[in-house]
Amino acid sequence: MGLGGCIILIAVGAILTFATDWEMKGANLDVIGLILMAVGIIGVVTFTSIAKRRRVVVPPSTPIIDEERGHRPY
Repeated sequence: MGLGGCIILIAVGAILTFATDWEMKGANLDVIGLILMAVGIIGVVTFTSIAKRRRVVVPPSTPIIDEERGHRPY
């Protein structure tokens, strides 16, 4: 599930919880909406933490040489 799916879960959960007054026999739509919002928020947190790990800065393959001193700075 991507970031878009998580946002859709949050939106659908919020609609079920706050914008509807339907009555369903055997199910509480407010609780279902809260569960969908919680799953969406957990998904967003997981997605962003995984995305942060993928952004690893790779050092350049060619060495950088300081022209004034003629040596490598690291």
